[in-house]
Amino acid sequence: MQFMLLFSRQGKLRLQKWYVPLSDKEKKKITRELVQTVLARKPKMCSFLEWRDLKIVYKRYASLYFCCAIEDQDNELITLEIIHRYVELLDKYFGSVCELDIIFNFEKAYFILDEFLLGGEVQETSKKNVLKAIEQADLLQEVRLKVAADLRGDEMLD
Repeated sequence: MQFMLLFSRQGKLRLQKWYVPLSDKEKKKITRELVQTVLARKPKMCSFLEWRDLKIVYKRYASLYFCCAIEDQDNELITLEIIHRYVELLDKYFGSVCELDIIFNFEKAYFILDEFLLGGEVQETSKKNVLKAIEQADLLQEVRLKVAADLRGDEMLD
């Protein structure tokens, strides 16, 4: 996978993950072009399209489009399954994920994606293992916040 984009029906980019080195200018150009192309397609049209030297695989869930670019020889159906698995992970974590969850918790959405995909390849196929890693990270963050709060409280007493 070269990259994954999440964007709204209004064309607002909500999440982007690039697995190939590109300049910011090129990323913006690609994003603008792809968002326009995907949004212009009719709902009954195929979710695969050839674009430049890549294949684009996208799926709409509620108000969000999940869009991936893959190489010509890569399998579109596996990519659709990867998109679906990511949505399932988001759903499990957020409890029926919505666009606002992604907007206000984008760091969690990125973290979930990074636990699932590494370098554009599936790193962990088990939803249970991905969610366990996320839970452990959440617990660690809570502990760090508590320690930091305790330290600040102790400093105030001195």
